Amino acid sequence: MVSNTRQDALQMSKQIQIKPLSLLELSVSKKKTRLSLSLSLSLSLSLSLIDLIVNSCFVEFQVHLIRLSSSETELYCEGLFSHPNEIWDLASCPFDARIFSTVFSTSESYGATVWKIPELYGQSSSPQLESLASLDDHTCKIKCILWWPSGQHDKLISIDEENLFLWSLDSSNKTAKVQSRESVGSLHYFSGGAWDPHDRNAVAATCDTSIQFWDLRTMTKTNSIEHAHVRSLDYNKKRQNILVTAEEEARIRVWDLRMTNSSVRDFPGQAHWTWAVQFNPEYEELILSAGTDSSVNLWFASSLSSDDTSSESLVESPTRQVDPLLNSYNDYEDSVYGLAWSSRQPWIFASLSYDGRVVVESVKPYLPRK
Repeated sequence: MVSNTRQDALQMSKQIQIKPLSLLELSVSKKKTRLSLSLSLSLSLSLSLIDLIVNSCFVEFQVHLIRLSSSETELYCEGLFSHPNEIWDLASCPFDARIFSTVFSTSESYGATVWKIPELYGQSSSPQLESLASLDDHTCKIKCILWWPSGQHDKLISIDEENLFLWSLDSSNKTAKVQSRESVGSLHYFSGGAWDPHDRNAVAATCDTSIQFWDLRTMTKTNSIEHAHVRSLDYNKKRQNILVTAEEEARIRVWDLRMTNSSVRDFPGQAHWTWAVQFNPEYEELILSAGTDSSVNLWFASSLSSDDTSSESLVESPTRQVDPLLNSYNDYEDSVYGLAWSSRQPWIFASLSYDGRVVVESVKPYLPRK
């Protein structure tokens, strides 16, 4: 599905083929141009619909607002919004579905901005995004923007190759000010991070061959996991001290941060590089992974902590001894780099592959028994 104009792109992207077996797919672009592989999933409370924000390129750089109906049977593009530069990272605000951040590149540098999606009111052409704040104090390559995932918070974290920034965000006055910053140190480089949903003062950052844990109150490093070549990491939203990592050699590891000398669970991950990993926001033992083998895997991680003695059983298995790989989703023709769970309907997830395909699936048959 390729378009030469912005208006044609909007009309064509609404022509969605509804798939059986709870699979919904939208081909955002089949151009072999660079695609920013960032995807965010949130919920519009007023309409009880799921929104996907995806960055792609038809003729200009754009943000797509993709909507899944409340019946979970229709996926369509609600709006296309021009973006001034090529997007490298995109993250949605957890407490306002119309606010999100982008990390982008210009001809000479990298930048980051917080945006607000305007009200559409059924318009056939989308209005411009509203810029709420620019994060302008970076002097080297920005890797990601982090929002605290557990509720409303007026702080943001930005991570570039050399520094960790804590920002105070004032959306009403459209300002963002650096509250504190700290350098990773010489001969080391940050590559990403995750904000602890149980502690707004704790963040984990990936750095070369380690994971570093930082206290935002003092901007000091409190702990680390060494010899970990991590591409992606995520905190468990339901269990404190539990972290999952996707490592370069494809392995997935679950860590209990009270005892970091070794992981508590290991999984083989993808057949090739594992690029993304996500805990389910409600079902604490479900993990998604995706990578360059053109698949998404759903894992069941029993015994998440070092002192667990029992675990929930699966709906389809009366025994406690289960294969940790619940299902492999292979509806892709290219590498999968983006993953997101729905925060309101946690059995739904969306994924984004390099060829521009957004796929929405349901994991209801594999939900743990409460």
